[in-house]
Parts: sequence; C-alpha cells; structure tokens
Amino acid sequence: MCICVNCRHASFCTTYKLIQKQHGKKDINKHLFIPINTLIQININSKSEGAQFDWDLIECLSFIEKPGQWLIEQNTKKYFN
Repeated sequence: MCICVNCRHASFCTTYKLIQKQHGKKDINKHLFIPINTLIQININSKSEGAQFDWDLIECLSFIEKPGQWLIEQNTKKYFN
C-alpha cells in the first residue's frame, strides 16, 4: 500500500504525482514538493490482456503522518472544481 495517502505532503509531492500519473490520474497543482530518499515498489500482475502495474511508495524520509490526507485532498477538489 502506498504510504502517500497518509502524508501531509501528498497534495504537493512530485513522487506522489508520478504515482498518480502511472495510475492514469491527472493533477493541476503547480506547487511541488521534492521528497528525500523515496522507494517505489512496482507490482506486476499478469493478465490475459497483458500486464498491470501497481505503483506504491513504500519508504520516504520526508513522510510526515497526517491520517486521511487523501480524503481531505479529494474533498477539496470536489468543492473547487
């Protein structure tokens, strides 16, 4: 599981934006934060139609816990879009 969902920096993190892009999500946020020493785990699942990649950030020295950060980000986007 990606630790970004509970990180204070998720809304502005360049690594989280990369992971979101790999999952096919867009983002319009221009203010970016560059984290220190990140480790991304990529799981490859074979299917009859091809391979599916699941990207998860599993380690980051810049991680600051803020449980539910992804919910706050998701709700904020609903109100401003």
